[in-house]
Amino acid sequence: MTDTTYPRPTIEVDDRLALRRPEHPADLPELHQLVDESVEHLRPWMDWAEDHSPEWTAHYLSRRAERWAEGAEFTYVIVLDGAMVGACSLHRREETPDDAYEIGYWLHPAATGRGLAARAARALVGEGFRLPGVQRLLVLHMPENHASAAVPAKLGFTELAPLREDEGEFRVWELTRSQGQG
Repeated sequence: MTDTTYPRPTIEVDDRLALRRPEHPADLPELHQLVDESVEHLRPWMDWAEDHSPEWTAHYLSRRAERWAEGAEFTYVIVLDGAMVGACSLHRREETPDDAYEIGYWLHPAATGRGLAARAARALVGEGFRLPGVQRLLVLHMPENHASAAVPAKLGFTELAPLREDEGEFRVWELTRSQGQG
């Protein structure tokens, strides 16, 4: 019998690229090094990059199983040819509508420009629409982050009106269930 539990803990995108749930503490050294090497690249876009430390990475990893069980966040490490090159997630913030999940992604600077974020996000679109009650998926990013904007544009998301929050303004992209199945 085939397991049809979604989201799946491992998503084989192709023979070289996979998404998998991070394991604490086994993935701590590799993930910490990956973030450490990416901090300057991520700092303009990811507020958590300011707090990066071994303790932060350990805490982050330790919370993933709990957030997964709550249905609030399904985080994956992006693995290319057996090595971590980034992370992505389906997640909900307090402001996320009940019928939606947001998709987030980041890559090590050496892994950018090869379509990996788009391939990972496409896999998350498939997973997200398998979740009960999910009618739409969202991508939010800072207006200046053109690399992040390329991903939802490539995947057929529609750009909505900007969102203004205390943290600043965000571009918002949406893909509905009917668009995602077309």
